[in-house]
Amino acid sequence: MRKPARRRSRRHRVLRRVLLGLAICIVGPVMVFLSFALYLQHQLSGQIHRIDGVFDGGHERPAKTAGRAADAVDILLLGTDSRSQQPTTGTDATSAAWVPGAQRSDAMMILHIDADRRGASVISLPRDLWVTIPGHGRGKINAAFSYGGPSLAVRTVEALTGIRIDHLAVIDWNGFREFTDALGGVTIDVPETVHDGYRDITWTAGRHTMNGDEALDYVGQRAGLPGGDLGRIHRQQNFLRTLLDETLTQELVEEPRQAYRILDILTQNLSVDRDWSVGKMRSLVISLRHLRSAGIQYLTVPVAGTGMEGTQSVVHLDRVGSEDLWAAVRDDAVSVWLAKNLTSATPATVG
Repeated sequence: MRKPARRRSRRHRVLRRVLLGLAICIVGPVMVFLSFALYLQHQLSGQIHRIDGVFDGGHERPAKTAGRAADAVDILLLGTDSRSQQPTTGTDATSAAWVPGAQRSDAMMILHIDADRRGASVISLPRDLWVTIPGHGRGKINAAFSYGGPSLAVRTVEALTGIRIDHLAVIDWNGFREFTDALGGVTIDVPETVHDGYRDITWTAGRHTMNGDEALDYVGQRAGLPGGDLGRIHRQQNFLRTLLDETLTQELVEEPRQAYRILDILTQNLSVDRDWSVGKMRSLVISLRHLRSAGIQYLTVPVAGTGMEGTQSVVHLDRVGSEDLWAAVRDDAVSVWLAKNLTSATPATVG
């Protein structure tokens, strides 16, 4: 009877050793990965600029949506075009030394992330949109950033839409250029030959792999495009869509070192509101693990057309259509709205 007990004891010892070995093999790499991930988090998060006072100002803000839509997230995305050596982002951007006219928001989008995290919408606001800027009267929406920095830009968008902005992210065009170059360029199909009279550039019909400078020329063109500023918005969204669909996903999956380089450049040129902590960012990213590029919709707020306000060429809102869209955003029902308003969607083929 003792021999079986000894055999069982030996088997137990062997089993324990095997399990311990497996644990070391499994846990060891996991610990290394976690340590590396924590290092990357510390390294990259330390590069992100933080903007103070984005949601300050003592004004009444829209209420956060209740019910099922409460878990949706709305982020204001700004692309800035600097006209001086003064910082366009960071804490200096909200200081008393803000210089009107020194900077402007050259692109403005609301990123709406659905409550179930399986869908998202990128809603562009034309930079020439004629709106009320709190404290400054009527003007083009991109003037809000010029007059009062990120805080006034957020306040203007909230007053226009009735949507409570959860976070702000700002990237300047230099970061856009470096980001594109880090990807090795982005390939865009140009359906018809078009000439940019401002830059004296001709885009011939066909496929173009664009570096950072070329990408800036592509998304910045207005002359020669149908719809002017609206055509420019379609190009911006088409570029973003192509980048997400074809280039960025492949780089992140196939080449982790390249992914780090991309994130390194992005974080060096990114500014976010002070309240958007690394922990909140990480939680949001994890919650988006089931989101696919096919679930991202690109659209422009409905407009009534272009016109003149004094000497300024402006874009006028479609009041009824835009109010319906803002209600859909607040109700987390953008997909339902877009299915009934397909003319607002960014075309599959962009000139």
